[in-house]
Amino acid sequence: MFTLKIKIVSTPQKAIFNWSSGKDSALALYKTLQNPDVKIESLLTSINEKYQRISMHGVRVELLQAQAESLNLPLKIMQIPEMPSMEIYEDVMLETLNEFKNQGITHSIFGDIFLEDLRKYREEQLSRIGFKGVFPIWKIPTQDLIQEFILLGFKTIVVCVNEKYLDKSFVGRVIDQDFIDDLPENVDVCGENGEFHTFTFDGPIFSKPIDFEIGEIVYRKYEKPKTKESSNKACDTTDSTAFDFGFWYCDLIPK
Repeated sequence: MFTLKIKIVSTPQKAIFNWSSGKDSALALYKTLQNPDVKIESLLTSINEKYQRISMHGVRVELLQAQAESLNLPLKIMQIPEMPSMEIYEDVMLETLNEFKNQGITHSIFGDIFLEDLRKYREEQLSRIGFKGVFPIWKIPTQDLIQEFILLGFKTIVVCVNEKYLDKSFVGRVIDQDFIDDLPENVDVCGENGEFHTFTFDGPIFSKPIDFEIGEIVYRKYEKPKTKESSNKACDTTDSTAFDFGFWYCDLIPK
C-alpha cells in the first residue's frame, strides 16, 4: 500500500514592475525574480514626453530600452508631459494600469525603501482599481542595501544630483565604497530622500552590460508651480525650499 502525495502548485501573481532604471529598482527586481509566487509581465517606466528621457533621472529612452532587452522583459513606456499637474499624472497612470488590469495583472512592484507618505500615496492610487502594491526592499536599512548591491556585482552610475545635498563632483561617478565614503553625513547612501539618482548598467539580472559613454554635464533648475493644481505629484514635496535648488545631470550617450 502506498500514499499518493500531491504537490499543490500555486499560480504566480501577475505583476508589473515600476522600473526607474536605477539601483533600488535593480535590487528590488533581483529579489522579485527569485520569488516563485510572482511573475513579472512588464516593466513600467514614465518618460518625459518632451525630452524622451526617464522622469527625474534624465536618462535617454534608448538606454532604458537597452536595459529592458538585457533583462529580457517587456517594457511599457508611459509618456508624461513635462511638469504635469497632479490630475494629468494620475489620469495617465490609471489609464495605463487599467490596460494591465485587462490582461489579468493584479500587482504593482516598487523599489521604495522608507518613505511612508510615498508608499501610502501609491497604495491609495492602486486601490482605486483593485491593484496591490509590493515593496521587496521596504524597511531594509539602506547601508545594508547598498553593500548587498555592490557585493552582488551590480554597477550603477550617478546621473542626477540635487544641489541641496551634493555638488557637481558627485554626478557621473560609479557607486563604489569610495563614493559611499565621500557622501556627507546628511545624505542617505541610497539617495532615498531624492539626493541623487542612478542608472544601473550591469549586474546579475542583466544578460549583457549596457554600453554607453559619458556625455555633457548640465545644470537645470525647475520653476516653482504657480498654483497647487499645477504641481507635479510625482515629484511633489512639502519642503517650501524645494524649488530653491537645482539639479546636476550627467548625460549618458548610447554606444
